[in-house]
Amino acid sequence: MTNDQAFWFLNTRIVIRRASSEAADGLCIQEHWMPYGDSPPMHVHEREDEIFHLVEGVVRFRVGEQERIVRAGETVVGPKGVPHGFVVGSAAGARCLIMTRGGDFEGFVREMGRPAAAPGLPAPVAPTPQMQSVLSEAAAGHRIALVGPPMGLG
Repeated sequence: MTNDQAFWFLNTRIVIRRASSEAADGLCIQEHWMPYGDSPPMHVHEREDEIFHLVEGVVRFRVGEQERIVRAGETVVGPKGVPHGFVVGSAAGARCLIMTRGGDFEGFVREMGRPAAAPGLPAPVAPTPQMQSVLSEAAAGHRIALVGPPMGLG
């Protein structure tokens, strides 16, 4: 069993609870703490389904052309090959468990994250065009395509 590793990844805090390398099944479990309004670019995983289980908060998900409001205790799947994204709608932020099978998303987090320097969230940063370019290139290296802008609260 691995020691939990905490990263600041973009504006979120991610703790890797189970690394994909820990067992033959390749299951990775990450705990994400996301601030209000957090929204990654719309993206597609080439090889991994991305399963979100919301623990706290309210999040609006888009999977393909479908949108859904998700509350604590509910689960959403972003299937491989299907564009998906989300935006955190609860003022206190949201926490979820994200499960993937394989090391693509985990590798992306490890490459682009930085060790969390404190227990909370990182200071918020608005990504510059250069940061977006680096993020897109790194994502592609882990078989994740960024295919659109973040959803936003609108």
